[in-house]
Amino acid sequence: MVTAREHGWSGMNWEGWQDYADVRRRLDEGADPERWGRGGSRTLHRAAVFGSPEVVAELASRVADVDALEYGTTALWEAIMSDRPENARALAAAGADPWRPLIGGWSPGRLSLAGPTPDLFPLPPGGTGLTDREHAAAQEGKRLTEALAGIDHDGFGLACVAGIDAEEAVSRLEATSADETEVAEIIDDPYAYDLDVTLRIVGVTTVPGGCVVAQPWGYAPSMPGIHTRLSRGTISYGLYANPKSGNQGSTTRDGVIEGWDLHPGGAPDEESSPEEVLSSYLFRHNAVAYACAWTGLRPTDTRAMVGMPDRWVELPNRDHWAH
Repeated sequence: MVTAREHGWSGMNWEGWQDYADVRRRLDEGADPERWGRGGSRTLHRAAVFGSPEVVAELASRVADVDALEYGTTALWEAIMSDRPENARALAAAGADPWRPLIGGWSPGRLSLAGPTPDLFPLPPGGTGLTDREHAAAQEGKRLTEALAGIDHDGFGLACVAGIDAEEAVSRLEATSADETEVAEIIDDPYAYDLDVTLRIVGVTTVPGGCVVAQPWGYAPSMPGIHTRLSRGTISYGLYANPKSGNQGSTTRDGVIEGWDLHPGGAPDEESSPEEVLSSYLFRHNAVAYACAWTGLRPTDTRAMVGMPDRWVELPNRDHWAH
């Protein structure tokens, strides 16, 4: 029986949207093609992200408006953001408009020009492609995400800082060289030690465009007091890959924290600027690359983040949560 609360999609997990026979059976038995789940989210948006092209085409044929909005985006936008080009093609074939401006003025079609399938939709007569600046950002985004591929563990922290090198960062933090034997023991098993000890040990590395302060086992580089010192006269981005709640970001400019509890590598929201939309797309699911790009860092590998840094240093014993 179809209930008002479940809209006929009870028990459906993400894999279920790949099962064309089951989806069609549910629809024929009265499942709502417009809404799913308790929150009333749009079914077609869900299928665009998780479903097969056949499921997407079936749902698209049953909805009143294939370009209906959910939180400011169409199902076609969600397919592009989720790297589902076949679903995007199915939606376009069903009448979805690739060139409809949405968040930050970007359309799904123009956004796709910056991604892995730039020939997904033919540019309409008089249509606008990427600007030179956007094209350059897309090229650097591709290089950066490839260079930083393989960072796949939780619990590490970063501070990406523009325009200063490792030595200047150490000076601003008033840090001292760490004991190499102690560092080696911590690296071998960081969770065997008291957090008050391990949090004070960080790695600092110069990279093209600036430097990275990293801690493979903790959040210390993301603490506010670190950034108010590092960002004097420049900008910094703090990142903590929280194992419990996901990536947490912050932005600081010239000693003043401007953004907190950000979600680097996540989707843009309805209030995002054009630049934020492009960055969210280029660095979707890659928070480290997002943090580097935001500060203009251009690392060529992952060493500064999860490898052997230029220097291991010990932070002074102070309250680094204080601004």
